[in-house]
Amino acid sequence: MFAPLQNDTFLRACWRQATDHTPVWLMRQAGRYLPEYRATRAQAGSFMGLATNTDYATEVTLQPLERYPLDAAILFSDILTVPDAMGLGLSFALGEGPKFATAVRDEAAVAKLEVPDMDKLRYVFDAVTSIRKALNGRVPLIGFSGSPWTLACYMVEGAGSDDYRLVKTMLYQRPDLMHRMLAVNADAVAAYLNAQIEAGAQAVMIFDSWGGVLADAAFQTFSLAYTARVLAQLKREHDGVKIPRLVFTKGGGLWLRQMAALDCEVLGLDWTVNLGQARALVGGQVGGPGKALQGNIDPNVLFAQPHQIQTEVAAVLDSFGLPHTDAGTTGPTHIFNLGHGISQHTPPENVQTLVEAVHAHSRQMRKSSR
Repeated sequence: MFAPLQNDTFLRACWRQATDHTPVWLMRQAGRYLPEYRATRAQAGSFMGLATNTDYATEVTLQPLERYPLDAAILFSDILTVPDAMGLGLSFALGEGPKFATAVRDEAAVAKLEVPDMDKLRYVFDAVTSIRKALNGRVPLIGFSGSPWTLACYMVEGAGSDDYRLVKTMLYQRPDLMHRMLAVNADAVAAYLNAQIEAGAQAVMIFDSWGGVLADAAFQTFSLAYTARVLAQLKREHDGVKIPRLVFTKGGGLWLRQMAALDCEVLGLDWTVNLGQARALVGGQVGGPGKALQGNIDPNVLFAQPHQIQTEVAAVLDSFGLPHTDAGTTGPTHIFNLGHGISQHTPPENVQTLVEAVHAHSRQMRKSSR
């Protein structure tokens, strides 16, 4: 059904296999910093008009790959499609963040929550299949979802938040309601990601965007445990091909050792984490178990001058150190990414500088080690 993969560098790095260069892709790589994306969104009329139209979603997913030699594509969608399918009414005003028409703030609202019929998300799965066909084997396609905790933040707050007061009030006053919501969310996310895998996603990523706002102990109880519940239900392979699983917790560096126990292949890191220390902690040894690491340059580096971007890229690659190079076994590997999503104000030409710098410096590192 799909063309053979021509560039599997990203997938091999996920599996801690040696690669010729460090693969690179960017969180939000299909987005508002690209003029062609803004033009397509204007045609679609709204963000949801874009995300729910198979042709538009395919077009914008491929736009950054037409510009840059990236090593992976990521499905164009939003982390909040699952609660939208639960009936909460998701909308995006231009220039504003997401909003739900109905927030989940009391016992009655929580009691109504259930895993949605996946047919309500058919537009996502149709987009996955369409994108995978359009890629024609160029690079792998990553599917994704928000984490159970991150979804709960938006579901309770009704929108983004500066202080997470409402969701944390529920967490501390009515932990029973929070656990009920998170259980439903986890099972919904697992079903959603499995359907993406069946539709053609070659890797899946869980974005725990707001895990870092939790107190210690609360993170383990209300975020990590439910991310683990999702992972336990995910397909390990599809059509005989193994599917790597990635987890990114913004602000989660403090809990890296505990996240190492997650049943996933890759841990994403934000820009506050030292890659060398993370590698020593969870990257494992040659021939032994461990996590591939993904990240973690500050997205604001992309506002610097080209030579400064190149310097910062080299610093990130050097901080991880020489990746594993023995093709005969597994070992510590690195996938280059931003420490969070790309800013909408980023000059597109600076992304070209970054991608080329990652490929050039990472190749030079391997060459110098021989």
